Amino acid sequence: MRKPTDPRDLPGADHHTGNRFIDPVTGYDTTGHDWSGITELNTPFPKIVIWALVLTFIYSAITWVLLPAWPYGRDYTRGLLGLEQSKMAEDRLQVITASRKDWVARFTEPDFTTLAADDALLALAMPAAHRLFKDNCAACHGETGGGGPGYPVLNDGYWLWEGDPEAIAETLSVGINSEHPDSRLAEMPAFDWMERDERRELADYVAALPTGQADHNGAGATLFEDNCVACHAEQGIGGLENGAPSLSDASVIYGQDLATIETTLRYGRNGLMPFWSDRLSVEEINMLALYVSKLEGAAQ
Repeated sequence: MRKPTDPRDLPGADHHTGNRFIDPVTGYDTTGHDWSGITELNTPFPKIVIWALVLTFIYSAITWVLLPAWPYGRDYTRGLLGLEQSKMAEDRLQVITASRKDWVARFTEPDFTTLAADDALLALAMPAAHRLFKDNCAACHGETGGGGPGYPVLNDGYWLWEGDPEAIAETLSVGINSEHPDSRLAEMPAFDWMERDERRELADYVAALPTGQADHNGAGATLFEDNCVACHAEQGIGGLENGAPSLSDASVIYGQDLATIETTLRYGRNGLMPFWSDRLSVEEINMLALYVSKLEGAAQ
């Protein structure tokens, strides 16, 4: 049997409408195209979609006039309603600041011991301090203060300077090796003047310190005594007043493997902690300092 290729040859096709081919089942026009006996319907575009497009256009036209919409140069049209999200955000911030004014004022010249014992205050302050930590500190020190390569751990008991809130607040205020005139200073000089074999012996000794298996009577210990004790103290316990880290525990900034230690000895280290007194208020710094001082207990 010959396979129909023209919709007019299909059973039931309406041949009384000129060039229109109407499907006998649905009553809709067809496109006149046929694929293996299947004819494509030419259904009308849904009116609900048309109305949706019309209403969308009308809404857009209205909002273009009422709301900020059209940029020009470095500015933009304000709209007839004069709404500005930046102004709304500033107004909201002022409301929040006013609602927090009383308890935030207690961090202006804080007695950290008293503040740490005030559970009601901590319930208000620590969530705010946690937000400050995530916004300003977590990128380097991790969300929980766990540190990373080149960034000290903050949730343990080992500190380059003292870990009480007062000392932390000072570090936050002036930074380390920063541009602040009162910045804390801490630099590991390069020992590239040493012979390679001497650096290897010294590195072997330092790498063994955290394990408790270092040979304190060997050549490496002698080199350490002559070159490192002045900053890192006897057997590498660290110097809390000069920013020299402890080398005898697991909390090492750059790593305690042999290759990393050799790199440190050859090229030195000069890490940077920015100062935050130009970005955060005194109250925010003190609040953040109290929060960081509590990370050790939280980690345990």
